[in-house]
Amino acid sequence: MKKLISILCTAVLVITPMTGVMAKTNPNATVEVAANRIATDLLQNYGVTSLQYAIMDEGKIILSDGAGLHDKASQIPVDKESMFGIGSVSKMYVTAAAMMLVDSGKVDLDQPLTTYIKDFEMADSRYTQITPRMLMNHSSGLYGTHYGNSMLFDDNDTMNHDELLLKLKTEQLKSDPGAYSVYCNDGFQLLEILVERVSGLSYSEYIAKFISNPLQLESTKTPLDSFDRDRLSETYWPTIETKLPAENANILGTGGIYSTAEELTRFAEVLMGNRPDILSESAAESMQNHEYRQGIWVSEERNTFNYGLGWDAVDLAPFSDYGITALTKGGDTMMYHASLITIPEHDISMAVLSSGGSSIYNQMFASKVLLEVLEDQDIIDEIQPDQTFPPPVKVNMPAELTAYSGLYGTVGTTLDINIQNGEIKLPALQGGLIPEQIYVYTGEGQFTSPDGSVKISFEKESNDKVYVKVLANITLPGLGQTVMNTYDYQKLEHQALDTATKEKWAARNGSKYYALDEKITSIFYLLPSMLIKNLTVDAENGYANGTRVVDPNYAENVAQIPVMNGRDAFDLQLYTKGDAEILIQDGQEYIAEDAIAPIFGGKTGITTIQANGQARWYAIDARSANKSLTVDSPDRGGYAVYNAKGEVVHFSVATHQQTTQLPEGGFIVFGGEAGDVFNIHLK
Repeated sequence: MKKLISILCTAVLVITPMTGVMAKTNPNATVEVAANRIATDLLQNYGVTSLQYAIMDEGKIILSDGAGLHDKASQIPVDKESMFGIGSVSKMYVTAAAMMLVDSGKVDLDQPLTTYIKDFEMADSRYTQITPRMLMNHSSGLYGTHYGNSMLFDDNDTMNHDELLLKLKTEQLKSDPGAYSVYCNDGFQLLEILVERVSGLSYSEYIAKFISNPLQLESTKTPLDSFDRDRLSETYWPTIETKLPAENANILGTGGIYSTAEELTRFAEVLMGNRPDILSESAAESMQNHEYRQGIWVSEERNTFNYGLGWDAVDLAPFSDYGITALTKGGDTMMYHASLITIPEHDISMAVLSSGGSSIYNQMFASKVLLEVLEDQDIIDEIQPDQTFPPPVKVNMPAELTAYSGLYGTVGTTLDINIQNGEIKLPALQGGLIPEQIYVYTGEGQFTSPDGSVKISFEKESNDKVYVKVLANITLPGLGQTVMNTYDYQKLEHQALDTATKEKWAARNGSKYYALDEKITSIFYLLPSMLIKNLTVDAENGYANGTRVVDPNYAENVAQIPVMNGRDAFDLQLYTKGDAEILIQDGQEYIAEDAIAPIFGGKTGITTIQANGQARWYAIDARSANKSLTVDSPDRGGYAVYNAKGEVVHFSVATHQQTTQLPEGGFIVFGGEAGDVFNIHLK
């Protein structure tokens, strides 16, 4: 789910700071002041609407506070009872649940997954090598994520969960299981199914019975649980004035849990081995193993990524600079963001939850405040200042480095890297946190950014693949620094295409395809980039959207990039249905733009959802442009309107408004249940 950060970070909202709204338990004044200062900064400068945080030290809450508004309209501030989605921090719950089954002797981490999910099959015979451990440490080789119908407004449909095994049956693996770790959401969805199959309970029932009830977690719920939805901190969108409907992340094992900061720190006691009545100390310790070392990995330097079982990092910087082992897990849904950091050797944990912002911001907040706690308790002598970097000094580059010039790719795109005169130009990196810029050669195989904070090098790994390594120290005003040490691109080979295949794909360059299978309650209708696939074809080299062209209608994933950038891979399959070309990606269908008919230009009309339940798209041409559209929608139906730039200008499910003006050159989509009829009025 972190792939959405770069989109969400740009959605800066208008907020009213409200700090100090909760009771504290006599925290040190320095810690409290630091937390309040950073919280205010997040509200004012980083798109956060509301924020909640808590610190637990040796089983006691020493700080519990928040900032911002639970509800803008009523000006109700956040309090400790406000609930937030915790996104991928939910992975720690499903990992703990599976480890509890290991404790009871019902699951062996290193047995084939098919031992526990007997109907798990894939088109790639290597699937039989996948184990539960590989699901937890992201090394299964699965492509990544089936996002379809996972993030819904006021809708807890289990379609995504129910269809996953069926979709995987036709899919390949991108690598040998265990070859390397790269972030993978589907692994934790399979882990959720494992828990259900072995325990005989639904996942929500299992969490309630074996985690929430023993820990007395009254606010830790899934979308399938019954609870007061008004307790969810409200969410907002930059172009919509009113609050949004409740967000349901219906991928429970991957990112579906709601909680509070205090309850998340209470759950952290389980993860640190302090609740052997729930999870054994040995199981908690095994989750902290350096699992990422079992396969290909970026060279070990200070980092915020080094996977354990479930954990994003088991040796988190900057704590590693002090010789302290800190663990972290971050999470992002479309609307909520979370970070949990635990320091087992000192029995301290901190949770930061927000509406708006990003998990990166929350993690930097928690890191900064926890260092204050460690200094206050004399665990560290003093907090080290942020690193500074001298401007790069360009030196003569060895001629052999020019051999690294060529075609590179990552999931979704390719680029030509031209190393010339000791310089390389790269696009924006790390979700836009690093701008597009020119790097100059500074010696020891490294190219350095103009401000000195980012180092680029080329590494040939044991799999004979060449990767672009990015070592980035990122500074955000008010939040401090974070470090990301990753492989971002993989060198690709030229693929010669026969004439017919080359011409077919070249003709598709620049084409757009529109989602047919996404429910109209999907939050993705606010983010057209998730629904509209733009096809960029490099026919000369034989690639399309980063995939390798195989034949006139099929292209396959080639990205095998550890850490983060090789996640959420896909193949492209195209076929013709009637007069329309259809794209299939991740088991979802998309219709080509040139097959979308204009909406009628008269005063009244109807459209009906077809028997297969797929959405109905229409183009807005000169006949209907600038007219006022009013729709009589069925109870379960809705529609969205996009302008010529692909930006959403209206989404009835989010606004509950049925009237809008149609922009010329845009598109309109109607969705609902099969047979639903929409009465349309234009004037």
